[in-house]
This record gives sequence, structure tokens and C-alpha cells, in this order.
Amino acid sequence: MQKVVYFVRHGQSADNVLPVFQSPDSPLNEKGRQQAEKIADRVSRLSFEALIASPFQRAKATAEAIQRVTGKTPEFSDLFVERVKPASINGKPYADKQANTAWREWEKSLYTPGMRVEDGENFDDLVTRADKALAFLNDRREKTLTVVTHGYFLRTIVARVLLGDLLSGDAFRRFQKSAAMENTGLSVLRYHGGFEEEARWRLWTYNDHAHLG
Repeated sequence: MQKVVYFVRHGQSADNVLPVFQSPDSPLNEKGRQQAEKIADRVSRLSFEALIASPFQRAKATAEAIQRVTGKTPEFSDLFVERVKPASINGKPYADKQANTAWREWEKSLYTPGMRVEDGENFDDLVTRADKALAFLNDRREKTLTVVTHGYFLRTIVARVLLGDLLSGDAFRRFQKSAAMENTGLSVLRYHGGFEEEARWRLWTYNDHAHLG
């Protein structure tokens, strides 16, 4: 069995370039809309059977750009949303002392198994969701899919594929800090096995953004 998944990070959002803790509903800015058109043109040259996207506005708009040129109607899934921050800091400026303190504590929870801050996701939540997302894709009947998601969560999926059960909090932190990803970067995972090969997910392409010039 072989399955190919094309992962697309959304285009640049308004909050991506502001000194604020990004809100789930932050829309694409003008540059982001241009990026979405470019990745849509590129994806239109790929052969895929289904389009799945995070329902966050910036991912939804990127998926809709792909829909316009491919005719594929996006299916929205909460499995592919960005890491969930504590609701108390969404949209707050970095200069807000209370929000900044909550952010720093929450960031620790992303690399510390068992630690939780308010209603934000933590390390355990993210790894579990990455596993569920991969299982969801593997169980789909389609052999080729395109998924529009977010940078941090996509890196979480990649880290899980590469490290598996060796993905500790320290390794996760290092990976997230060291692996950059461009808006509308294209990454590819393949699930396959073969002679003397265990069937498993494999990273095929990471953060290809040649379409941006």
C-alpha cells in the first residue's frame, strides 16, 4: 500500500507580522493572499483526490484558493488546527505583561510532559493529536490527499514521523526551534512499505517553497 499526502502551510496572516499572540481567526494579509494563489497554482499541477484543511480562517482561505483552481471542495477538520494557545492570550500584544507571562509558562508545557497551563494544549495533547491526524489520513480511502494546516502543528507531525517514540520533550523543543517553515511551504509524507521495509510514514519533501520565487 502507498499513500501520498501533500501538506501546505497556510499563507501569511495579519497576525504573523504583528507583535501579538496570533488569534485563530486572523485572516490572510495581502502577501498571504498572493502566496495562496501561488501555492494553488502549484498544487493544481499535482494529482490528488481529496482536499482537507484546518478550519482556522488563514488555512480556510488558503484551501479556498486551491479549490478555485482545482475544483476540489475542502473538507475541514479540527485535527489540523494550529497548537491551541490559552484563550486568555489570543490577540493580546506581546507587551501585555499578563499575557506574556502566561505565554512563557504555556510554552514550557509544550516540551514538558504532564504540565498544563489554563486551557492550552500541551506536549501530550500535541503528540496525541499528531498520531490521530496520521491515523485519520492512513484510514482514508484516497491514496493522494492535500492538507492545508499550520507551521507548528505540521512540524509536530514531521517530528513524530521522524522520531516516533523517541520524541521526548527535549527533542521536540530542539526540533521546533531548529526546523523553519515558510508560509505556503510544501511538505510531503508517504506511507509505504516494501521488501524488507516496514510499512510506515516517511518524510519525502520538507518546506519546498520554490513557487514563491
